[in-house]
This record gives sequence, structure tokens and C-alpha cells, in this order.
Amino acid sequence: MDVQKPRSYEIRTYGCQMNVHDSERLAGLLEEAGYVRAPEGSDGDADVVVFNTCAVRENADNRLYGNLGHLAPKKAKRPGMQIAVGGCLAQKDRDTIVKKAPWVDVVFGTHNIGKLPVLLERARVQKEAQVEIAESLEAFPSTLPTRRESAYAAWVSISVGCNNTCTFCIVPALRGKEKDRRPGDILAEVEALVAEGVSEITLLGQNVNAYGSDIGDREAFSKLLRACGKIEGLERVRFTSPHPRDFTDDVIAAMAETPNVMPQLHMPLQSGSDKVLRAMRRSYRQERYLKIIEKVRAAIPDAAITTDIIVGFPGETEEDFEQTLHVVREARFAQAFTFQYSKRPGTPAAEMENQVPKEVVQERYERLVALQEEISWEENKKQLGRRLELMVAEGEGRKDGTTRRLSGRAPDNRLVHFTKPDQAVRPGDVVTVEVTYAAPHHLLAEGPVLDVRRTRAGDAWERRNAAEQAKSKGVMLGLPKVGAPAPLPAPAGSGCGCD
Repeated sequence: MDVQKPRSYEIRTYGCQMNVHDSERLAGLLEEAGYVRAPEGSDGDADVVVFNTCAVRENADNRLYGNLGHLAPKKAKRPGMQIAVGGCLAQKDRDTIVKKAPWVDVVFGTHNIGKLPVLLERARVQKEAQVEIAESLEAFPSTLPTRRESAYAAWVSISVGCNNTCTFCIVPALRGKEKDRRPGDILAEVEALVAEGVSEITLLGQNVNAYGSDIGDREAFSKLLRACGKIEGLERVRFTSPHPRDFTDDVIAAMAETPNVMPQLHMPLQSGSDKVLRAMRRSYRQERYLKIIEKVRAAIPDAAITTDIIVGFPGETEEDFEQTLHVVREARFAQAFTFQYSKRPGTPAAEMENQVPKEVVQERYERLVALQEEISWEENKKQLGRRLELMVAEGEGRKDGTTRRLSGRAPDNRLVHFTKPDQAVRPGDVVTVEVTYAAPHHLLAEGPVLDVRRTRAGDAWERRNAAEQAKSKGVMLGLPKVGAPAPLPAPAGSGCGCD
């Protein structure tokens, strides 16, 4: 009797960490429905290709339709192949996607990702496109099945949506008003992840430190951080992304007093000019922002602080830009995600007068990047000679194979490449090294590893890797990529920059 080969899937993810988290859920849903993950580099050769889209860039739709056009001839040659489009752009464009790309089988939004397997089956049976966009959240993403990208690190969503009205951002319109999860549900998920071997979690929300506004507790986020500190086996806690408006002293105290909350803070600035911040509808000013940085540094002296900055917002003058440079010099960020302003269709900023000429934006952007590179390098040089505990990562050192190095993340999330020790070291294990060299975006530990601590997280990675190898031999699909959630900060210019 012939055994039908399982249908394979590929997910292409664009945009912010929330989309990465959603894609892990989409993968879990598909695998629960019997699909298997296509090998790395399939490039559209899977039976089902899912695009999880972002809508915050001016050319987001051009990128999507270009990729869809690339798949059209492949689909024409492969009966039964299906293409699905979800995420923020799907929520925004809805029926437009099928009109422009009639070979798409399924369009679903940000609120109903749990429907993907049903919609794919319905499209297959009815032989027509299925477009289903929910206007409100049907199921909290973290309650859905998941196929996490990492065995040792995980995202945990604590809220969805955003109550802010930043004039450059379309996210609130696409993901809705903020909706908080109950603290007990969050902690139960964290405890379950730790029981599986996870040792690092990142609490995730569109405006993570506004957590509690939906449940009526202004100190809910700091309480959540402290509660995470009591979970045995949870070694590292991070969170992203906070908003300066909601960053309160109780959160700083919780960070400083909870040992497993890492000395790292990503605090979006966007602009150093009070005039531009007002036009952006950002509810803080330069003085308040720098005061927060000062308080964090006083409480957590070794904290690495990163940020987002938009250059060339409509109406930005040279004086406004100089104010941004001033904040960069004062704050001394470890890294900054720098973005050239681009019109987001559907946002108030897109219709504003005094759009800054492209060549002016480019010139300012280059000056900002040069300044931040200089500061990042100087801050990294301060790490020379320090002994750091690194959680060993996988896939973060592109040259590790040729340099006989491994890579890991320090507590403050700095990337460190270190000499490969003689004994076996697995992703999720912890090593102690001494920093010998500093570059703007990474550190090197060229001497011998001082200590290796094998962990439950490393055990979890080993079990998962063995299971994937056995599975790949059975279905001939190769190994999927295993790695930690994309760290913050990401390379400059990526991500949405909308926090």
C-alpha cells in the first residue's frame, strides 16, 4: 500500500519580533495538521509557501508582489501547490492581494492566524481563494501550537496590539488596541517552557511596559518581571520593546533587583528633537528620555542600552537632527537601529507637508551611523579584559566554521565570538571567557575558554537535534535551522522601527 508523502511547508517572515513569534505559531499549527517543514533553501519548492508580512515600510507591498510573481510559474508547474499570505499587509490590503495575485490561495490577518490550516484545506477542496480577515483577536497567539526556532530560548507574548497613535506607524490599525494576557497564563507558559529545557525567555509586546493597562494594574509589568525571577531554572529574562512614556521607576527597580533579568534595555528614541517628537505624537521629550537613561545607569551600571532612530521625518530641520545627535552622544547607546524615514501608506505622517528630500535624509543618515559606530566601538572597548558568561548560540557567527570559533551572547546581549574549546559545547550551554578584542558590533575572546557549564538547555538542544535528524532520515527533508530568537539589537536598518 502506498503511503502518501506528507505535504511540506515554508514560512517567509518579514518585520518585527511579533511576526517572528507569529511564524513560530504558524509552523506549529501546520505541523499539528500533518505538514512537515521543507529543507533550508527550498526557495518556493515546498507544497505550501506562507508569507507572514509587514506593512510598515513604503515598499512592503512591492516586495510581496515581487516574491509572489517569482512563485507564479513554479505554482503553474506544480499541481496542488498552495500560497498563503498573512500578517500586517494582509490585514491592510485584504481583497487587493487576490486581485493583484490571483494565484494566491489563502489570505488571513493578524487576528486569525489559527485558521490557516482550515483555510488551506477549504481552498484545496473548493478550488478557490479563501480570504478571511478577523477584526478582533480570536485566540491569543501564545495559546496556539508552536514550532519554536530554538530549543533553549523562547519568545513569550504578554500582550498584543498598541494604544499609541504615533503618526509614522500603522501597527495599531492592523493589530488593534492593546490586549493583555493574564499574569497567571504568562507565568504558566514560562514554567512549561523551562520544564522543556528553555533557559532564556524574551517577554514580547508591541508596547511591553504598558502591560497592565488592559487589566487595571499600573505596576503589572514590574510585578511580572519579579515573578519571573522566582522561576527555578530560568536563567535569563529579556523584554522588548518598551515605550519611554510608560517606563516607570518600579520597572527600573525590578530590573535591578531581579537577578535573572538581564542588564539590557532596548528603548526606542526615534528623534532627539522635541518638535519632531511632538509631530510624531510621541508622548515624551528629550529631557525625560535622558532622565530615564540616567536612572537605568544609576541602578544598573553595566546595562547595555540600545535604541531605534528615524532620520528625515517630515519637517525635520538640520537643528532638529543635531538634537538627535546630541542625545546619541549623551546616551552612549551600545547599538542603534537607524532608519531612513519612508512613507507608511495609511499613516498621518505620509500626508504631512515638508517631506525631507531623499539626498538630505541620506546624508544625515550617514552622519548618524558614523557617530553611532564610533560610540559603539568605544563602548565595546570598555569590555576588554572582562570575564563574561556567554550562553552559547547557534547560527550567530557566520565565520565560525572557518575560524574555529563559536558564538554566544553575554548577559547584556553583546555578541561574543570565542575560541572553540576541546570539550563538546552545545547551544544553550554556558561558557566563561575573557574578552580580548572589541569591534563595533561584536567582541572576541581569543584565549582559552575558562569554564564550561553544561545545562538543561543544552540537553534540550541535543534531544531536539537528535529528533530532527531521525525525522529527516524518515522523510528526506533535511535539517531545519535551529537558533535563538533574533537578538536585539538586530543589524541596523532591519525590523520595523515602529516602537
